[in-house]
Amino acid sequence: MRFSVIVPLFNRPDEILELLQSLTRQTFTDFEVLVIEDGSTQDAKDIVEGFSDRLNVRYFWKENTRQGFTRNFGFERAKGEWMVVFDSDCLIPERYFEIVQTHLLAHPEVQVFGGPDAAHTSFTDVQKAISHAMTSPLTTGGIRGGKRNVGAYHPRSFNMGISREAWERSGGYRISVKGEDIEFSMRLIAHGLHSVLIPEAHVYHKRRTDFAQFRKQVQFFGTARINIRRFFPGSLKWIHWMPTAFLFYVLLMVPTSLILALGLGVGPQLAVIPLLPYLIWHSALILESMLATRSWRVALMVPKAARIQLTSYGWGLLTEYWSVVVFKTRDSMIGEAREVPPYAVQDSVRR
Repeated sequence: MRFSVIVPLFNRPDEILELLQSLTRQTFTDFEVLVIEDGSTQDAKDIVEGFSDRLNVRYFWKENTRQGFTRNFGFERAKGEWMVVFDSDCLIPERYFEIVQTHLLAHPEVQVFGGPDAAHTSFTDVQKAISHAMTSPLTTGGIRGGKRNVGAYHPRSFNMGISREAWERSGGYRISVKGEDIEFSMRLIAHGLHSVLIPEAHVYHKRRTDFAQFRKQVQFFGTARINIRRFFPGSLKWIHWMPTAFLFYVLLMVPTSLILALGLGVGPQLAVIPLLPYLIWHSALILESMLATRSWRVALMVPKAARIQLTSYGWGLLTEYWSVVVFKTRDSMIGEAREVPPYAVQDSVRR
């Protein structure tokens, strides 16, 4: 068996249906699928087992331990040489495993890989706007994993593969939620395992279906960065504070303009200066989004999605740092951490 696909599932039967349908269309078929129901009350057993005539699929139900430990549950039962993790809200292009197989055969030194995400044509305009905001070079998408990503690539768990050796050396996920995939990626690299981005191995990732859900999700991402700091103290860099700086700028730009116009009595030409960077960025996002998505409706929503992405992440990071690091009023951890095999190479995650 070449690949084992691991999919944690929690109360999302409709999503697993679409994911499994996309896996039935793969051009490379030497893979199995393990769907692990993580204490769900909405049972997807019948849906999953309904694909047994088209996929080599296994279904498991277990008590809820959140996604990190649920993936470990799948790793322990996988039969493949490679274990690939997808989120249940992903659709997989038909040539995904063909592309990955070709890359791995050409680069036998690779032991960890990841791929980007994209928006499917069936997504709503809001989903497409959110997807583009998360991947645009004018947002943190320019940092998170493009072809010019600096240093070793840190894959995320919506689209990630590890060799059996990588699993055995790392021991799997150490924490179950709140930055569990970033911590795992950093530790895999710290073990000296070679990690790469395969740009063509993308998935269609739905993320959230409305802006309110998206705001909550990215705020949680911001808090997770502080949780990762517990395990890799040198991992919190200045670049992670850029969304917080953007948040302060957004909050202050209008009052600053009003103070200049009313308090100091300057002309409207000078009063608009604090607003100019935002207006230029906003306009550039619309133009760049239009060229990328070919849709004015999507392009006009991208600035809102990008603003939510940056300000919510910045707020989550700031409030978590304030509570956990500065005042120590609470613990950042959710749940417990597992013991994992030690590693010797730490400089790669501290630089």
